[in-house]
Amino acid sequence: MADAGDAAVDRLIGLMARLPRLGPRSARRAVLTLIRRRESLLDPLAQALADVAATVRECAHCGNIATTELCTICTDPARATGEICVVETVADLWAMERGGAFRGRYHVLGGVLSALDGITPTSLRIPELVARVAEEGTREVILALNATVDGQTTAHYIAGELAPLGASLTSLAKGV
Repeated sequence: MADAGDAAVDRLIGLMARLPRLGPRSARRAVLTLIRRRESLLDPLAQALADVAATVRECAHCGNIATTELCTICTDPARATGEICVVETVADLWAMERGGAFRGRYHVLGGVLSALDGITPTSLRIPELVARVAEEGTREVILALNATVDGQTTAHYIAGELAPLGASLTSLAKGV
């Protein structure tokens, strides 16, 4: 990949090219920029990556990422405890937070059901969701899942699992 043939640079370019929206050419440009700006970019980035690798984990309660056992959302006493917004990924949680409209708690599934990909309810955090709703006496579960076949299949499955618990089940508006 690298014109110089340096194995370490080639490896870095290859790893960067695996990131979403970065192909080999973009990765090469990014690596060259990092190398040229070692003190202001490369060294701090390397330290930040090492820190994240050593400290970040999944929140034991909701599935968000955190540096402690529970994330800041789960430990925030100002959050409404009777509502849980179910999202597919941490990126979806972050998008909801940027919008600022929801002040309850979240539950990250880790994906959606997919028979083709072999993703079953136990592959996701659905059993944990059912346990949370039962233990916390949740009044409302808001399904913020994508309007895809897999997303709708997952929503239907969750609705069936939560029906005996009596929590109100709603979903975000879709379409125009």
